[in-house]
Amino acid sequence: MKVMSTATFERFFREAASLDVDKDDLKRFNDFVNHKLHDLLIVGNARTNENGRDLIEVADLPITKGLQESIHQFRKLDQNLELSPILDQLAIIPWLDRPLSDETRAHLPEVVGGISLALART
Repeated sequence: MKVMSTATFERFFREAASLDVDKDDLKRFNDFVNHKLHDLLIVGNARTNENGRDLIEVADLPITKGLQESIHQFRKLDQNLELSPILDQLAIIPWLDRPLSDETRAHLPEVVGGISLALART
C-alpha cells in the first residue's frame, strides 16, 4: 500500500524534520509504516479476542505514550500539509479475526501520521 505520493512525501519530511528525501526513500518508508501499522492491528486484534468483543476499538491498539505524542504533533503539522485525506486512503488492512470499529478505522490515518512523524524525526 502506498501511503503518500513522492511530492507529498518529500514535503512532509521537509516540514517534519528538515530532511531532504527522494523517491528512492519512499518504498522503504511505505514498507516501514505498513509493517508498524500491521503490528499495531495484530496486537489490537489479539486484545479484542481476549476481551470477547466483536470489533477492534482504538483502546485495543498498543499506542505508546511516545506514539500518542507523535500523533498529537502530526495533527498540528497536518493543519498545514493537509495529509489526512491522503492517509485516509488506507484501503489495504491485513486480514484480522475481528473487524475494525468505525472509530478505529477513522483514527488510522492519524496513527499512520504519528508513525510517519516519529520516523521522520528519528
